Amino acid sequence: MRPERLNPLFIPADGLKGVGPQLARPLERLGLTRVRDFAYHLPDRFVSRRAVADLDEASVGEQIVVALIPLEYRSSAGRGPFRVLASDAAGNVCALTWFGRNAGWAKKQLPLGERRWIAGRLDQFGQTLQIVHPDHVVEEGGEALGQLCEPVYPLSEGLTQGRLAALVQQALGMAPDLPEWIEPGLLTREGWPIWREALTLAHQGEHPAARDRLAYDELLANSLALMLVRNANRARSGTPLTGDGSLRTRLDLPFALTGAQRRSIAEIEADMAQASPMLRLLQGDVGSGKTVVALESMLLAVEAGAQAALLAPTEILARQHHATLCRMAAGTGVTIGLLTGRDKGRARESILMGLMDGSIPIIVGTHAIFQEAVSYRNLALVVIDEQHRFGVGQRLMLTQKGQTTKEGRRTPHCLAMTATPIPRTLTLAQYGEMDVSKLDEMPPGRQPIDTRVVAVERIEDVVSAIARHIATGEQAYWVCPMVRELETEDLAAAEARFAALSARFGDQVVLVHGQLKPEVKDAAMDRFARGEAAVLVATTVIEVGVDVPNATLMVIEQAERFGLAQLHQLRGRVGRGTGKSTCLLLRGEALSETARRRLALMRETQDGFRIAEEDLELRGGGELLGTRQSGDTPFRVASLEQIQRLLPLAHDDARLLMERDGGLTGPRGEAARLLLYLFERDYGVQLLRGG
Repeated sequence: MRPERLNPLFIPADGLKGVGPQLARPLERLGLTRVRDFAYHLPDRFVSRRAVADLDEASVGEQIVVALIPLEYRSSAGRGPFRVLASDAAGNVCALTWFGRNAGWAKKQLPLGERRWIAGRLDQFGQTLQIVHPDHVVEEGGEALGQLCEPVYPLSEGLTQGRLAALVQQALGMAPDLPEWIEPGLLTREGWPIWREALTLAHQGEHPAARDRLAYDELLANSLALMLVRNANRARSGTPLTGDGSLRTRLDLPFALTGAQRRSIAEIEADMAQASPMLRLLQGDVGSGKTVVALESMLLAVEAGAQAALLAPTEILARQHHATLCRMAAGTGVTIGLLTGRDKGRARESILMGLMDGSIPIIVGTHAIFQEAVSYRNLALVVIDEQHRFGVGQRLMLTQKGQTTKEGRRTPHCLAMTATPIPRTLTLAQYGEMDVSKLDEMPPGRQPIDTRVVAVERIEDVVSAIARHIATGEQAYWVCPMVRELETEDLAAAEARFAALSARFGDQVVLVHGQLKPEVKDAAMDRFARGEAAVLVATTVIEVGVDVPNATLMVIEQAERFGLAQLHQLRGRVGRGTGKSTCLLLRGEALSETARRRLALMRETQDGFRIAEEDLELRGGGELLGTRQSGDTPFRVASLEQIQRLLPLAHDDARLLMERDGGLTGPRGEAARLLLYLFERDYGVQLLRGG
C-alpha cells in the first residue's frame, strides 16, 4: 500500500485547478494523468528573450519582447490564419499571426490602438515581419518578460505552453518534503540538491545538477527494485534438476553446436542444479540458435522427472515453435503439447489433463498456459521467448505454477530469451535481476544476406525481380511501415501494396497485419509457411519468429522509416535455409543524415550486437527499453547520456543499501521505500513483504 505522504502526488489530473474533461484528453496523450506526472514532465529547453525598443534592434529568428500597437485585423478565407497588423515605436509593421485560433480571443487580447507587450519569436513571411502564436500578450510591465528564462514543454494538440506551465506549477506546489534516499557521501560529492529543490529547479532553467539528481533517483529506483527481485528469487525454494543425458543424446541435429551454445547450455545446467531457482537471460542474434539451447534445457528438466513450458508472445510464434521443437525432438519420443487461447473443447481438455497427470512433459503456448484453470504435475522450468514483450510483473506470475510440497511452493527455473541484441549500457537497466548468457557466434552454414539499398523510383524493377524470383519456386516477403494510407502522408501501406501485387500475381500473394482477425492472419501465414503462397505482404507483425527457409527475398518499403534494430530483425526472416538470400531496402527520395547512416550500416554488417550499439547512438534508448504496454516501463526522466553515466553509480548505491545499510529497514531504507513507490517500482516492496 502506498505511503500516505505520497498521496498528494498521485491525485488524478482533474484534481488540479482548470483541468476538465476537454483538457484531460490532450493531457492524457502526454501521459499526464496524475499530479506526479506533471512534476516530472520536464522542459525540453528554456527560452531567454531580449527586450527591444523597436523591431530594428531585433534579428529574424530571435526571441524578443517588444511593445506594439494593433492597427488592423485581417481574417483569411476558410481555415486560413487570423492576423493582427501592429506597429512598433519606430513605425515598423509586424503581423501577429494565429492558426486555428478563435479570432475573438485575439481581438480581446489586442484591442486596436492600445499598446501591448508581445513576447515571441520574430520571423519573416515574404516581406512581412511576423510573430506566430505570441507566447505572451500583456498590458503593463512587459519589459520584465525579457528577464525570464521560460520553460518550453513537450505539448500535444489542444495545449498551450502557458496552460501547461501553470499546471506544472500547481503540481510542484503539492509536492511534499521527503526524506533523503541517496547515500550522503554521494549527494555531497556530486553537489546535488535535495529532492524537492531539484524538482523545482529543473523547471526553472538550465540546472544540470538538478536534472542529474532526478535522473539518478529514477535509475536508483529501477536498480533497487531489480535487486529486490533477484534477492527474493534466490530466497525462494526451487527444484534442483540434474539430467542423465538420456534424452539429449538422442537429439538428431543437422549441425554441430557452436562454442557459444555449448557455453550457454553449461551455464544453464549449472543454474538448474541449484536449489534456488534460475533466473537467466539468453541473448542471441537472429539465427544464433536460441531454440536449440531452449530445447536442451527443457529436455534436461524432463530427464530429471519434471515438466517444462515455453511461453511465446503471439499465437503465430507459439505454433511455429511447437512445429520446430517437435521436428528437432522427434528422436527422443518426448510429447510436446500446444496450448493457445484459441484451443477449445475436447482438444483443450486433453491438453489440460496431460499437464495435470504429467503425460505431457513439455508444453508450448501463449499466456494461456498460465491461466488459473491450467495445473501442472511438476512444472520446474519456464522458458520465455521474446522476453522484451513481457514485464517483470508477468515474470513473477510464473511462480504460482510451481509444484507444491510439504515445505511450500517451489518456484520454477526461468530462462528468458530475446532475439533483440541489447547494448551493454542497457542490459543492467533492463535485466539487472538476471544472469546473462550470450550467443555471439552464428551456426556453421548460415548464409550471409546480400543487402542492397534501392531508390523507390525503381519499384517496378523490384516487382519484376519478385516475378523472376518466385518463378524459380522461391518465396518473398514485402514489408510496409503501416496498414493503410493516411490522408496527410504519402506512406506505403500494406493493404495498398497487397492490392497492387495481387493484381500482378493473383492468389499467390497473402496479407498479414495486426488488425486482421487471428484466424485470418493464421490462415495467411499457414499458406505461406506451406509454400502455397509465394509472396507475403506484411507490417512488422512478422518482425520476430517467422521461419520459412524457402523465403529468400525480403523487400522493406520506406526502409528509412524503420529503426536499425527493427530492420535487422526483419532482415533475419530470410537467410534461414541453404539458398542465397537478398534483402532490398526501398528508400524514399528525401533522406535525413541519420537515415542515410542507418541504411549504410545495414549494408555494411549483419552483426546484431554492433547494430544495437549503433542504434542506441542514433536513436536513443526509449524503444530498446520497451514500453508501458509490454510491461517494462521506459525511463521517463533519465536520458540516454544520463543512463550511461549514472547507472553504474545507482547500481553500486543500491547494492550498498541492500548489503551494508540494512536494505529497506532503518531511516535510509524507509526513504528508499518511498522512492520505489514514487517511481512505481513498488513490486520490489511487495516481494519483500510477500517473502
